[in-house]
Amino acid sequence: MRTAHLTIAGMTAVHAVRAVYTAFAGVPGVTRAEVTMGGAVVEHDGTVTPAMLADAVALAGCALAAVREERRLPTL
Repeated sequence: MRTAHLTIAGMTAVHAVRAVYTAFAGVPGVTRAEVTMGGAVVEHDGTVTPAMLADAVALAGCALAAVREERRLPTL
């Protein structure tokens, strides 16, 4: 499991938050997304690339400014 922390430019209203959240639902491999004004935390299976996330954000009318990936180890 991987987690991507995104900084998103152009999110100036609540409808943009909803649009970005909805766009992540169309990305294969995304298992969970938490979108707030100006950013998002996306959990995925490791097959999702930053380009795929950038495309989803662009589809919602915003721009991906930065991505920081981290790998989570499974909980035992």
